[in-house]
Amino acid sequence: MIRLGILDFDTSHAVEFTKRLNHVGIAEGQWVDGAKVVVGCSGESKISPERIAGYTEEMKKLGVPLVDKPTDIIGKVDAVLIEAVDGSVHWERAKPFLEAGLPCFVDKPFACSTEDAKKMIDLAAKKKLPLFSSSSLRYAPEVTAYAADAKHGKVLGCHAHGPASLHDRNPGLFHYGIHAVEILYTLMGPGCERVTCTHQKDVDVATGTWKDGRVATVRGNRTGGGSYGFTAYAENGPQAVTVGTGVIYRELLKKVVETFQTGKAPLDVAVTLEIVAFIEAANASAANHGAVQTLKT
Repeated sequence: MIRLGILDFDTSHAVEFTKRLNHVGIAEGQWVDGAKVVVGCSGESKISPERIAGYTEEMKKLGVPLVDKPTDIIGKVDAVLIEAVDGSVHWERAKPFLEAGLPCFVDKPFACSTEDAKKMIDLAAKKKLPLFSSSSLRYAPEVTAYAADAKHGKVLGCHAHGPASLHDRNPGLFHYGIHAVEILYTLMGPGCERVTCTHQKDVDVATGTWKDGRVATVRGNRTGGGSYGFTAYAENGPQAVTVGTGVIYRELLKKVVETFQTGKAPLDVAVTLEIVAFIEAANASAANHGAVQTLKT
């Protein structure tokens, strides 16, 4: 059984992940085997500090021992889950654990700059540690089923959509738009060269052009409901798919546990870096009246 530490309680993920991993407070069909949260640290937050007290109480009710400082987790666990909603602090959160030789799952957004992303990637590589980050929407059954189905032929383009509320510390699509971007990349794969993005009060629309000439678009909505979905344009025709969220935490956690069991992340961290670069370029384009931006990784 892999012993996990969990850091930062400004998100429901801390509680929901613990329920599934520790088999407590949730239906058996949502359980994930192979790892258990054995210690937690409530941390701090510049995005949602008001959430910490409530989630801390919930973690106590789930029976998770708590420590005062993040570094107090070291020596008690085999791996760490970095759960801060604020992607801009993920490098500083992950650094002491990676330096101590502990593999990490870093929740979305992995980072809010390619600079921070590279620092984590380079340190993990230096220490020969697996490093994994992903939106849970990447592993939604509807997304993985389409990606695995060869009947539609090569995906020639895609339009993904989802909610995209804003926060200055996770600028633009880094906040909740990251989910729709991950759906897009699951279906398109890496290789985007340039991006243009239109920003309006209620929506962001980012269009990427891939090296092989394929084009794909992500729409982050702030009105009109919070559903997820995509339309894939493939060799054998287009298909529109609505993406559900009922089991996405379970499916993501299976991949998290697999990472720590095998020592190899299921997603190449180079793809994660490109996703950060995609959003960074989209945000730069949106701030510059939709000017085309080249991805910089």
